[in-house]
Amino acid sequence: MRVNSDSRARTRAAVGLTVAALAAGATAGAGPATAGPKDAPAPAAAYCGAAHHIQQKLSTGTTWRMCWRYDGKAGLVLEDISYQPEGESKPIKVLNSARLGQIHVPYDDGNIEYDDLTGFDFAQGLMNLAPAECPGGTIKTVKVPESWYEDPNVRGLCATTRSRGHAYRMQGDTANEVFQAEGKDLLVYTVNQVGWYEYMTEWRFQDDGAITMNVGATGSLSWDDYDAGDGRGWPIGQGAAAKATSHSHNAFWRLDFALDGSTGNTVEQYDSTVTAPAPGQYAPTTKTTRTEVGRELAGDSGNYRWWRVVSAAGKNKDGHARSYEIVPGPTTKYPGRGYTKHDVYFTRYDKCELFASHNPGSCGPGAGTSVDTWVNGQALKHPVVWMNIGFHHIARDEDQQPMPVHWQGFSIVPRDVTAMNPLTPAELGWQNGHWRPRR
Repeated sequence: MRVNSDSRARTRAAVGLTVAALAAGATAGAGPATAGPKDAPAPAAAYCGAAHHIQQKLSTGTTWRMCWRYDGKAGLVLEDISYQPEGESKPIKVLNSARLGQIHVPYDDGNIEYDDLTGFDFAQGLMNLAPAECPGGTIKTVKVPESWYEDPNVRGLCATTRSRGHAYRMQGDTANEVFQAEGKDLLVYTVNQVGWYEYMTEWRFQDDGAITMNVGATGSLSWDDYDAGDGRGWPIGQGAAAKATSHSHNAFWRLDFALDGSTGNTVEQYDSTVTAPAPGQYAPTTKTTRTEVGRELAGDSGNYRWWRVVSAAGKNKDGHARSYEIVPGPTTKYPGRGYTKHDVYFTRYDKCELFASHNPGSCGPGAGTSVDTWVNGQALKHPVVWMNIGFHHIARDEDQQPMPVHWQGFSIVPRDVTAMNPLTPAELGWQNGHWRPRR
């Protein structure tokens, strides 16, 4: 096979992992339970035990809880994720599971493409982390399924906390009164090596209830230089003799929602239109319409368009249905394959639909192996969200050596999960709804 990449020689570099096992690692289970029909609801997660449980109360008062396991293709899988800000008597469940759904890497010359999760041993490339890479946190030992090494136990999962800067700042009623707070995150991450690349897969659980998920590609540019001769490569090194091939990273995430513990969530799409001022009107008008997504959907982001997943089981203290809004990050959509032509897919839960492309499961006669083929008009019961965020990587001199991390990702943000900002200071707790300053 011809290798023509700027960041990978597809035979993984031999890196010795000789860490001692500190605890039993994760099981090698590869997906949801197989009992029952393929669209049966996912079973409630049992308590995962201390070795695979993450619980963190942040300094601002919010507690996140979840279980983790390690899959032989997807790598890190987080399950039974719940959020409990101060003022809530019990945890609010958000997700049954969250994980990567694929990293698809096609090269601009059309000669090769890769599916890193299902085709190139992403999970087996889990890297050992040094203590300095997890400051103030805990590095957990992971048992890697089908490990290439004699010792499959890798100290490869970091759980720590990070500051993210201002959570809010507000000038009060008097010039001497300022309300401000620094936001805190629970950060959970792994590093997986695929060829010359090292993928940093991070999950940030914020104290305001948002979850931000990112993949960062770093490591090394490949030593295999390639010059397409038509602008598909970028010169690196002295002169123009050595070029690295441009390529795309199309990262997919798979989110199985279970708001308030129920998988009977609904999906809504919102679109707004802006019209010019009518005669005698001061400014343009904006009208927003809501469309319930009743059947599976291949969706495209657009100006003034967004989606949310709505709980069927719980409301906040104001009586509003809890929901999470999907907030895409910057993306370059790759039109070369059917499964990369859309930004988001909402599919009905199916235990065999695990990866966005080159799915290894058998999903029945005539079923395709990519997410676009699963959008076939089914009623959207138990929706699963597949998010596609693309990055077109054109190498530059500064990519060597080592290559700086380039990030791609998105967030889900609480919308009406709590009646007010969960970080609201006590002095402002009375200001809910249409209020007037107290005299």
